[in-house]
Amino acid sequence: MAGRDTIVEAKEVLEGEFLVLDARPEADYRAGHVPGAVHVPAAAWDRASKTAEGAFGNVAHWNAAIGALGIDGSRPVAVYDDGRATDAARVWFILQYFGAPVAVVDGNWPAVRAILDEPAETGINQPVAAVFAGRPGTGVVGLKERAGLHAALDAVQVLDVRTQAEFDGTDVRGNPRGGHLPGAVRVGHADLLDSGARLKNASELRRLLDGAGLTASRPVVTHCEGGGRAALAALAAVHAGYADVDNYYLSFADWARDDACPVVK
Repeated sequence: MAGRDTIVEAKEVLEGEFLVLDARPEADYRAGHVPGAVHVPAAAWDRASKTAEGAFGNVAHWNAAIGALGIDGSRPVAVYDDGRATDAARVWFILQYFGAPVAVVDGNWPAVRAILDEPAETGINQPVAAVFAGRPGTGVVGLKERAGLHAALDAVQVLDVRTQAEFDGTDVRGNPRGGHLPGAVRVGHADLLDSGARLKNASELRRLLDGAGLTASRPVVTHCEGGGRAALAALAAVHAGYADVDNYYLSFADWARDDACPVVK
């Protein structure tokens, strides 16, 4: 894992350099995982991030949660999920935001399982808790909050990776309002992956994002409904060579609750 490249191949993960995190549901992890892998509760992390206690401004909370996995910041971390890539990207975003060296396994569990020579390990690995000292905002992708995005709408490019129905406002997903942010560009999150559930290569992603109307010379802010798809989009944008990328992690569910934030249909 070098420079801004935040993707790691499955074969590299099995070579022993990485602390490996499994972001699948615990039952799937127990049934079989990469030898030595530690389970990361992606769903619990997501729920926590949307509370006052777990907000990203509470560095002590995240230092404890990250350190509990055995992460001290000195060893590179690789994370995979069941192949949908959104849970792995969610965990990746949080870890990199707090300064941990982390990459997503390209192709996730299916890619690892396909080349795993030894049987998958079962049960649970209990990590030795480490001391982690988070440095918020030091990753390749920053965090954008609602107020900051509202103030900067004219200065940034908004990349919306929800479905067309969500973007159009016909699927409100339980929100009080439906639609999209003014000026937003839509690229469905599934379009960022190839048919094998791997992230498209850098040149393909660049063509896709440029073709949608984005330009690498201006800041990009990704969002979805609740963070996972937006994290995947941020990962893809960085992989494509976009240098100034933020993730509006709380996303449209947060935006739609504030009547002062404009929504277009």
